[in-house]
Amino acid sequence: MINNKSKYTQLIKTEAQRLGFLSCGISKAGFLEEEAPRLENWLNKQMHGEMSYMENNFDKRLNPTLLVDDAKSVISLLLNYYPSEIQNSDSYNISKYAYGQDYHFVIKEKLKELLHFIQTEIGEVSGRAFVDSAPVLDKAWAAKSGLGWIGKNSNLLTKQVGSFYFIAELIVDLDLEYDYATTDHCGSCTACIDACPTEAIVAPYVVDGSKCISYFTIELKENLPIEMKGKFDDWAFGCDVCQDVCPWNKFSKPHNEPLFNPNPEILLFTNKDWEEITDETFKKVFKNSAVKRTKLEGLKRNINFLKE
Repeated sequence: MINNKSKYTQLIKTEAQRLGFLSCGISKAGFLEEEAPRLENWLNKQMHGEMSYMENNFDKRLNPTLLVDDAKSVISLLLNYYPSEIQNSDSYNISKYAYGQDYHFVIKEKLKELLHFIQTEIGEVSGRAFVDSAPVLDKAWAAKSGLGWIGKNSNLLTKQVGSFYFIAELIVDLDLEYDYATTDHCGSCTACIDACPTEAIVAPYVVDGSKCISYFTIELKENLPIEMKGKFDDWAFGCDVCQDVCPWNKFSKPHNEPLFNPNPEILLFTNKDWEEITDETFKKVFKNSAVKRTKLEGLKRNINFLKE
C-alpha cells in the first residue's frame, strides 16, 4: 500500500511540473550544519561588501524552522530562464535573468498556486513561499534536495540542464519523502575561475561578492571603484560570464515562460541606444523588469563607467 508521505510527495512533484518548474526536490527542514561555519567565515572576511542585509537573521538563514512554525520539509524548485535569443553583439549587456518580467513576481504566483494546491489536495498545511528575498540559503537547500551541486562559481549546477534557472522554496509543516544530495561534477575544470573579469572567484567554490560585477552594477549604491575601470566586459546590469563559460550550460534549453520573454527592444539596443536612454524609454522597456532595481540613474552610472 502506498503511504501518505509517498503519495503527497508525488502529488506535489507532479503539480510543480504542471506549473512549469524545471524540477522539484525535497529536504527535511533543519539546521544547515555544514553551511554555518562557511557563512560565518564569508561574512567575517567582508565578502558581502555593502550588502549588510546578509549579516541579518544569521540563525534564520541556517534554520527554516525559525521561519515557519513546526517546519518539516523544504520543497526546492527550479525555474528555467534561459532565453531563445540574446542581445545584439554591439550592445552593453544585461544579465539574461533580467530580460523579462521580474522573476520575484512570476515565481511568487506559481508558489502561491502550489501551496494552494497542497492545501486543497492534502488538507491543513501551513507554509511560506520564498524567492531569494528572504533569509533562506536557496542554493544549499536545492543541493541538499538533489537538484544539482554547488559549482566552483558558487552557482547551483545541474547535469544536462546547466545553471540558467531561478531557485525558490516552499517551507511547509508537512512530512514528505526526502531526496538525496547529488555528487559534484566540476572535476578539474576551472573555466569559470579563469574567465571571471574581476577575479571574484577567489578560490574554487568561494566567490568574493564584493568583487563581482553583479554586485558593482546592482548592489553598490556609491561610485564604482576606479580600479575596476575596464574590467566589466560591457556588463551594465549583472554578469553572466561564469555561467556562459560553464561547460554544463551547453545543455541549456530555452525556457517556455512567456513572462520571461524580453521586450524586443532590449535585443535590438545598440551601445548608442543605451547611452541615450531616456526616462520614458527606461519606464517603457523595463516596466516590470528586475533592471528597475538600479533605477535609471544607476543604469546610467554603469553605462558611463563602461564608456568613459
